[in-house]
Amino acid sequence: MFKKNTEYKMCTACVMDTSDEMIQFDSDGVCNHCLKFKNLSKTSWFPGEDGKVKWREIVERIKSSGEGKDYDCILGLSGGVDSSYLAIKLKDFGLRPLVVHIDAGWNSELAVANIEAIVKYCGYDLHTHVVDWEEMRDLHLSYLRAGVSNQDVPQDHIFFSSLYHFAIKNGIKYILSGGNFATEGVSPYSWHGTAMDAINLKAIHKKYGTGKIKNYKTISFFQYYIWYPLFQKMRTVRPLNFMPYDKEFSMAELKRTVGYKPYARKHGESQFTKLFQNYYLPVKFGYDKRRPHFSSLIVSGQMTREIAIEKLKEPLYDPAQIELDISYFCKKLRISRDEFEGFMSAPIHHYTDFPNWDRMYRVVKLLQKFVAFLTGKRWNIYS
Repeated sequence: MFKKNTEYKMCTACVMDTSDEMIQFDSDGVCNHCLKFKNLSKTSWFPGEDGKVKWREIVERIKSSGEGKDYDCILGLSGGVDSSYLAIKLKDFGLRPLVVHIDAGWNSELAVANIEAIVKYCGYDLHTHVVDWEEMRDLHLSYLRAGVSNQDVPQDHIFFSSLYHFAIKNGIKYILSGGNFATEGVSPYSWHGTAMDAINLKAIHKKYGTGKIKNYKTISFFQYYIWYPLFQKMRTVRPLNFMPYDKEFSMAELKRTVGYKPYARKHGESQFTKLFQNYYLPVKFGYDKRRPHFSSLIVSGQMTREIAIEKLKEPLYDPAQIELDISYFCKKLRISRDEFEGFMSAPIHHYTDFPNWDRMYRVVKLLQKFVAFLTGKRWNIYS
């Protein structure tokens, strides 16, 4: 059934609330997300001069790894603000990325136009990988039947797994991601599992899917945490964590340099993600993705809590537009409106109701802490 409307308690510093079932508050009413951001920012976020130094050192390592090769890094470009801004910054630093775009069947026309403008401006080589739609559709329907909150896993997993496969194929050691602490520092784990959990993905598809997955390439736990980082020496780097990344400033620069056209919503480059975040999550689960997004901007100093509260009063979507989006969604997946409503009203499940890699992850994290304790150095167990 739909998640019932509830009076939620909200953090006194950001706008996260008890729609996150795992949220905790201190004696001042400040939530664990704010406190975690404060602690992690000391080791993961470097928007000042120290970030410039660290990033220059990383750039030199990337360039050195790519000597004699066509490319020295790989960049996934979705057409969203984060990856688009990163693309033009890499040009400024003289890096030579192979730009990969994963077409999972949900691209908006605006996203395609933005990607073309960025690639043309930067002079990059672009490889577009078109995902087998029948397999993608089967996975989407599997997740809808499962009734889990993280409906974006089939799309997100193939995005990231494709980057790793392309990197291996081209002998590239560095994958550059537009993910960043400044705009994504707050993430309620109770709302979703990791998109990289292939065990969970395969388990859900095995129970609810109707066909075989042959062309959709996943990444195993061993590959992601052991083989790629320790044996292949691959690294995923988030360059935006080493520079002052302000959303509004970045948007203005993109508009000025490449004629970038903004989307109405965050992740509006994907027709699927737009419906998923603006309708499926809030209606079925009571999760408003604007809360962690605004909270990230608050704790990173880009938005005031007062402005965020006012923005949360705005409707998530225009009723006429959401009807168009639902109609497109049903047509794309070849389901009826009644089937869609059936998915929306079906019982809710959590990803942990299905086999997953959480236990293995906890073991690896314990090993990481043990090695760090013995050596006095931080040991990165993932790319």
